[in-house]
Formats: sequence, C-alpha cells, structure tokens
Amino acid sequence: MTGWPTALTKAGITDPRLRRAYDAQRGIVRRFALHEYVAVRLLLPAELHPAVVAAVAYMHTTDELIDTGDVEARTAALAAWDAETTNALESSEPPDRESLLALWDTARRHPRMAARVRAFLDGAPVEASWTGFETEADFQAYVDSYSLPALMLTASLLAPAGSQEAYVTGCRALIDGWQRCDFLADLAEDAESGRIGIPEDELTRYGLKFEDLRSRSAACALALDRLVRAQADLAEATLAQCRELPALVAAEHRPFLDALIAVQDLRLRAVRREGGGLLRRGASPAVPATLRVLARQYRMARRFA
Repeated sequence: MTGWPTALTKAGITDPRLRRAYDAQRGIVRRFALHEYVAVRLLLPAELHPAVVAAVAYMHTTDELIDTGDVEARTAALAAWDAETTNALESSEPPDRESLLALWDTARRHPRMAARVRAFLDGAPVEASWTGFETEADFQAYVDSYSLPALMLTASLLAPAGSQEAYVTGCRALIDGWQRCDFLADLAEDAESGRIGIPEDELTRYGLKFEDLRSRSAACALALDRLVRAQADLAEATLAQCRELPALVAAEHRPFLDALIAVQDLRLRAVRREGGGLLRRGASPAVPATLRVLARQYRMARRFA
C-alpha cells in the first residue's frame, strides 16, 4: 500500500495547508468506513486516493448533518450547508473549513466533481425529510434523487472518457441493490429511530405493521423472514445488472469496482442468513470472506502498480 503522504504527493498536493485538510478527511473516512477506506488504499491508483477520500468524507459530513433531529432541523441544516458549500466551490479563494477546502481542491483537479456535488445537494432534501416509503416507487425515487448522486461523488472519479450513459446505468443498478441491502441490514436500528427503508405497502403485503417491527414482536418473525427474503431477491436481481460495470472503466480501476460489487454480494448473503433475525441485530459480511475479496483484487491491482 502506498503511504498516505506519498499518495498526496502523487496527486500533486504539496501545499501544507491542503495536505492537513486532506489528512483530516482521511481521519473521518477511516473512522466511519474503515473497510471502504482500506479498499480505496489497496485497490485504486495512489493519485486518486485523496480525491476519493475528500468526496467520501464530504458525503458523510453531509449525511450526518441531515440525519439528526426533526425534519425542520434537518432541512435547515441542509440549507445552511448547501449555501456554504456552493459559496466555497464558486470562490477562487480557498475556504477556511477543512472539509470544504479538500472538496474545493478536488473540484479543481477533477472538473466533473462540482456538477456531482450540485446534483448531490439538489437531491439531499429527500434525505433530510425522509420518514419512510409508502411504495416501491417512493424507494426508487429516493435512489434516483439521493442514493445515486451520493455514489456518483466518488464513481465520477473512475468514470470512463466519452459517453457516460452505460456507466451511470451500471452505477444506478449497483446503488439500487446496495441501498436496499443497507435498509435491510439496518432494520433494527432504523425501526428504533422511527423510520425504515422497506415500503409500507410491502409490509402490508406480508401482514406486518411498522409497530410490529418497532416493538420487535416475536409473532411477526416468520412474516418478516419472508419479507426480508423477497426484498433480498430484489436486491440480488438488481446487483446482477451491474456485473459489466468494471469492464466500462480503465483497467487500473477494475479491481476496486469488482471488490465493491463482491462485497455487496457478501452483505446480501449475510442479510439472507439473518432473515427475520434482522429485528434483533444487523447483518455484516463475514470478515474472512471480505479479506479474501480484498486479497484477490489486490493481486489484480498490483499488475497496474
């Protein structure tokens, strides 16, 4: 693995203040998404590490701002953050806030980034006001408005030259399955907080109510098991549509995308294993299996080092 200071240098980031700003964003990503951070550092070219870290850290910072408090508070926090981000990216002068400084610098080195940030912020009110879904169509609208723009913050850094249509379509399939799997894996935590990512009409189809999940009623375990497996089937079908995504990007980016898809497969298996037990605990891929994926893809990535 290339050392972090070397990665900054390879990316052309030599100014001490900029390096400190990227260092801070690296710390954020390591704390909240260690496995993803390791995958980036092992599997992507070193010169991309700072930009990916800045994008992921910005996404996480935004998500944290709009995921706490009531809808009114979350919406107000987003409006202030949107204005601050917009002013920072439109300014020729570097901003004071470290998270925005790293993003500001990344947007100048990677011209697609500013448009991706704008799309992400334009969709963020959906997340700030989210309290659940009534229908599958609502879930799909959420993916289009928020989940896909969030993924594209980093995915745009790997995008092929030329037409983006097939690439964005593949990313859409990936994040659809990924987001559904996230909502299933986080079911217990989300139910406790008062909102879940399974559409209400799907609960009704299986004879369930939200209060059944929130109270962790033992009587609903069998019905929930059937519901979880049906939702997992939908996630699996969607993930099957993104298998060709790595073939669309430059060869040195393929190990990372292959690993990303493989880890989602592992997470989906963990969700299936838990079934109705997701009411009591989350679901994570087995560590040995994840490490095998990373090791296999690292051997592939070494060919391009």
